[in-house]
Order: sequence, then structure tokens, then C-alpha cells
Amino acid sequence: MEKGHVAIYYGSGRGKTTSAIGLGIRAVGNNQKVIMIQFLKQHIEGECRVLKDLEPYFKVFNFEKRHEGKGSLKEDEKEELVSEIKNAFKFAAKVMDIRECDLLILDEVLNTIEKGLIEEEELCSLIDHHKPEDITLVLTGHLLPEGLAERADYISFIQEIKRNG
Repeated sequence: MEKGHVAIYYGSGRGKTTSAIGLGIRAVGNNQKVIMIQFLKQHIEGECRVLKDLEPYFKVFNFEKRHEGKGSLKEDEKEELVSEIKNAFKFAAKVMDIRECDLLILDEVLNTIEKGLIEEEELCSLIDHHKPEDITLVLTGHLLPEGLAERADYISFIQEIKRNG
């Protein structure tokens, strides 16, 4: 992928994060720095554990506390989660403003919109006002809002066709 694009991996299928990490590993192999910020991840996936070996070239951040349970959050927990997500957005803006990396991955960020934790306009604004032309930005999640599709240079739809077990 050419440097400076906005790429989106979305859909109900598995492999969106793994695809984004694959781009990151390719970038590291080309002497580029990668930062991944994870959203709404309640546990660390296997592929993220191995990324520790690639630091400081590939860094992974998560601003959210581990919220108990998979069901709905209490109002105060939801407010705390929204605050944590907004802190992650501020960090992403700073990373782009100071050009801290060549590739920035916002893993599962699209799900924060789907769950009503942030507005689509907030993510669009992050792209419009902070993304420099020389940083590649990768977004992942389940649904793709129209405003983000318009800003993307590359979109992959990941759909599960078959799953045994």
C-alpha cells in the first residue's frame, strides 16, 4: 500500500485486525514506524502479544480499562469508556500532528461509532484536521459509515463465508 492512504477493513468476518497488523509488519520491514491504537478490546489477541517483540518499531496502545461483563454498561461506566475513547482520539491526533509514525492503525474504531460511543463526525474530523499526506491511516471495525467511505482510498470488506465449530 502506498504511503499516505486511508485504508479501511470492515465487515462481520474475522481477520480485520490481522490484515491491519500484516500491513504494519510490512511497514516495519520497510524501516517504517507503526502505532496501533486498539478500541473496545477486552482481551489481548495472540497476534498482539507477539508485537511486543517488534517494539519500538511497532507499538500497540489501549486506553481503555477492562470493563467487566459483555452486556450493557452502567451509565457511569459508559461515560468512563467514552472518556477513554476520547483520550485515545487525542493521542491519535497528536501522533499524526507530530508525525510519530508512518502507519497508524485505529483497530476496531468503527465499532465505537456503531455502539454510539462517538459520532462519525468525530472520526471524520480526526482525518480531515490531523492526518498528514505522508501517514497511512488504517481503520477497522464491523460497519462502514458513508462519510468514512468517502474519505477512504482503499476499502476491504471481510465477510465470513463458512465457519465450522
